[in-house]
Order: sequence, then structure tokens, then C-alpha cells
Amino acid sequence: MVKVHSLVYYKKNDTWMVLDQRLNIRTVICKSSWPFFNPDCSSFLPDILTTVIIPAMVKALTRAMRPRQWTKNVFVFAALVFDGQLFEPVPLLRTIAGFILLCLISSAVYLINDIADVERDKEHPTKKNRPIASGELSIRVAAVAAALFAICSLAVGFALSWFFGIILLLYFVINLLYSFGLKHVLIIDVFIVAAGFVLRVGAGVSLITVERFSPWLYVCTTLLALIVGFGKRRAEIVTLAGNANAHRRVLDGYTIPYLDTLIVIISAVTIMAYSLYTFSAENLPDNDSMMLTIPFVLYGIFRYIYLLQVKNEGGAPEELFLRDRPIQITLLLWGLLSILILYFG
Repeated sequence: MVKVHSLVYYKKNDTWMVLDQRLNIRTVICKSSWPFFNPDCSSFLPDILTTVIIPAMVKALTRAMRPRQWTKNVFVFAALVFDGQLFEPVPLLRTIAGFILLCLISSAVYLINDIADVERDKEHPTKKNRPIASGELSIRVAAVAAALFAICSLAVGFALSWFFGIILLLYFVINLLYSFGLKHVLIIDVFIVAAGFVLRVGAGVSLITVERFSPWLYVCTTLLALIVGFGKRRAEIVTLAGNANAHRRVLDGYTIPYLDTLIVIISAVTIMAYSLYTFSAENLPDNDSMMLTIPFVLYGIFRYIYLLQVKNEGGAPEELFLRDRPIQITLLLWGLLSILILYFG
């Protein structure tokens, strides 16, 4: 909705309308989801193109790109930080560039996924408010934007590093396979999500000259991603109750006791793997001071399980991490202590 003087322009479904607030009269001025090529819209487009249509489209597109999900791409910085190159300008700039490209290509994936799931999302209690499902953003605009994001990110990615470009392409392909089939395959659906996090870490490795990055971090990343993935499935079952299968077919194969068992098992293995990393990785200080970070990992995992099983949260993990203050403080303290040990220990 955009107000111009006494006139309020707004879009409802595929219909553009104007409300004259002085006379309280509503008038249909255009019926089209793609008004630029509709002759019936030509009379009003010059006047409100820059004040209504483009701002509304950009706002809807930005929401559909899911910028909150970009927090997942911070895993690209793992190699930079744990290889001791955080304060070196060239590796830092290359990693920042990689982060931006990952955000672009992941947004392309989200747009394609929302296009594929548009009918199912319309019946979902929260996803129905997404721009494509709600009609704020047309499928055509979303498809064009997704294509541009994918092409540009891949082109720049290959220019930055062939290995990085291949990882971007692999990330894009497996997510397309996920969107158009694998998300309906029990267990494999979560494995694909976990693979995306491992590829983010690998992308960071490909951008810099790595000398001391431990393979243990790939293991820990995989396990953490599995915890979050199965936790999300659990939260979806709780939220959707008996109607879960109608929104995501794979949920029909999961049960809460089964998911709780998987989460507990993987959590235990994660704690063991991270503990082994802190005193067996070759690039760490000889005094084993990295073991001081173990309590933060323990608390973070326990807190996440508490939110899942007691508070029944976790359907949107990125929202959870951006909202839950104890988890934020834990991540901050763990990060600061890790940097202190790695760089000054």
C-alpha cells in the first residue's frame, strides 16, 4: 500500500485499486499480475510506476529472498577464522565476496522453492503469508529474479575461483533436486539440508589458502546441521498437528518419538566430536585451551533441545537463533573465546 496525497494505491490479489480518502471511493484501476504488458494499465502506470508498483515489487522480492536465512551463510567464514586468517585483508575480502554470492544463489533457491510450493504454501498457516503465496509477488517476476541471481552468482563465483564456482553450482543443483523431489524422501531430506551447510564450509576453504583447517570441523558442521534439520521437522509436526502430511508429504513418515531419539543420538555424537576436535586437531594451541569452549557447546545444544521439546519451537531455526537471547549470548561467548584462544593462546 502506498499513499500519494489523498489517494491510496494498493494491490489485492491481482487487482490494483485506488482509494480516494476525501471521498471514500474505491476504484479498480488495473487487473493484472504483470501490469507492464497490459494495455488496460497504460493510463495509470506513468503516474504510479515509481511510487507504487516498483517499490511494492522490490519490497515483496526482498521478503521472498529471505534475508534472515542468509545467517546460515556465515559458515563460509569458518575456514577463515579457524585457519588463523581472520585479520588478513585479502582472505577476508575474498570470503566476504563468497558470502555475498552464497546469499544471492541461496535466494535464487528460495524463490524457485516458493514457486514450486505455491499451492501448498497457500494452505499453510504461516507460509501463506509469503510474497508469492499471498500474491504480493508474481511468479513471473520471481522466476526472472531467480534466474538472474543464479546466473550472476555462478559467473562471479567461477571468476573468483574455479573450485568455489563448482561448489556454488553443486549447492544450486542439490537444492533444486531437493525442491523438486528429495524433500519428500525420509531422512534424505535432512541429509540434503546438512550437505548445504558442509558446502558452505567447503566454499570458505576454496576461497583462501588453507594450512591448518581441521577436518573435524566438517564433521561437527554436519552433525549440528542434522540436529537443526530434524529439530525443524519435529517443530513442523507439532505446529501442523494432524494436517502435517498435507503441507509436507515427508512428515507422514516421521513421528515425534522417532525424531526425539535421532536428536538425542546426534547431540551426543556432536558433543563427542567437538570434544575430540578441541584436543586432537593439529592447528590448536598445545596447552589444550580450546577445551574451555566445550561448556558453551554443551549449553547451546541443551538450550536448543529445551526449546524444541519443552517450548515446541524450532520450526524456523533462523528466527529462533535471532530471537532467543541465551543462545545468542552463548554463540557470542563461544566465538570470542575461540578467537582469543586461536589467535592469542
